[in-house]
Amino acid sequence: MLGARRACTAEEFGWWFNRRMDVHDTLIGQMEEIDDRLTADRDERRYFHGAYLRSTKAVLAEAEAGGFIDGEWAERWGRAFAHLYLDAFTTWERGDDVPAPWRVTFEASSDPDITPLRHSLLGINAHINYDLPQAFLAVITDEEFGDAGLMARRAADHAHVDSILVSRVREEDKRMARSEDPGDRSIVDHLMSPFNRAGTKRLLKEGREKVWHNTFLLSAARGKGPEAYANKLAALEALCQARVNDLITPRYVIIHLARKGFGVTLPS
Repeated sequence: MLGARRACTAEEFGWWFNRRMDVHDTLIGQMEEIDDRLTADRDERRYFHGAYLRSTKAVLAEAEAGGFIDGEWAERWGRAFAHLYLDAFTTWERGDDVPAPWRVTFEASSDPDITPLRHSLLGINAHINYDLPQAFLAVITDEEFGDAGLMARRAADHAHVDSILVSRVREEDKRMARSEDPGDRSIVDHLMSPFNRAGTKRLLKEGREKVWHNTFLLSAARGKGPEAYANKLAALEALCQARVNDLITPRYVIIHLARKGFGVTLPS
């Protein structure tokens, strides 16, 4: 159980609720504006961006409904996570360099041979494998990493996101199919789509466990100082960049990744 909190007055609750809605509206509004532009321009980045926008809305709605152990923390974490992506996106739009996983993802948008599914997976690789551990570090202090009870609650809320994402797989798969050109998926791909959804569930669980492992290692490195943290983050960046090869090689990609795994693991 979370520690007891002082009951807030109606005025305090109104201020807190309105401020939270302003933050959410600003974040979602920015993402929707980008989504409209990418869709109008038929920019290949729209596949990942649209799916991520819809997932972000679903996670925030779950937090509003009280579906997390600590909904306030889950919202802060979700905002930190989204801003890492938006920072990379706007930095690239300005013509400045971004971390390697995002650079590969954004460069791929000009390659007509890469299918919508693989565009989405490139974005997922950069955002989950590279950004997500950093998002956790933004909302969990190094001291809190040593609190086993607190971290168990954080891990449970992290795992709960998987159930939200899995519930969206069917809809996202249908959206993806409508966006694909003839030949993007073989007959076998279509026949095996139920296995692809099962593969996605396993992929999320495997990726989550590796993200959690990498987050603890990054926290330990952060505690040793800026140089140790920079070196560990650079190692994570290199692993995520190498992961790209599995995402652009022609194969039944979801089934392959479900068997091999999607996440990356930093050495201890």
